[in-house]
Amino acid sequence: MNTNQVLAALAVLAGAAMPALGAQTGVSITLGSEGGDLERHVIVYDCEAGDPISVQYINAAPNFLAILAVPDQAEPLVFAAVLSASGVRYAAGQYIWSTKGADATLIDITEGDDAPPINTCSEINNTP
Repeated sequence: MNTNQVLAALAVLAGAAMPALGAQTGVSITLGSEGGDLERHVIVYDCEAGDPISVQYINAAPNFLAILAVPDQAEPLVFAAVLSASGVRYAAGQYIWSTKGADATLIDITEGDDAPPINTCSEINNTP
């Protein structure tokens, strides 16, 4: 995936319509990559709370992003990878999306350390 494709994907996902004003806004992010390697993966997860969710992962070292819909949010959020003891942990505002193997959880850190996850998910594997 080239830089222009990453820009287009992020601009589409981050753009938000403003129906009350009849206007449209958007955000464009330019990502460089060490070595020029850019990857985009879309993974669908089956989740305990609600319908399956689709997560778009954009890897452009040293930037690693996950874009996903969060309950009660009007638009998908862009999560950035942060330090993790194991697996991969992404943060966006008050939300943490953690993955380890085929499993993932979404938590709201404002709910406290002992609060249950908002959602617990497993990757859907359609391999025959």
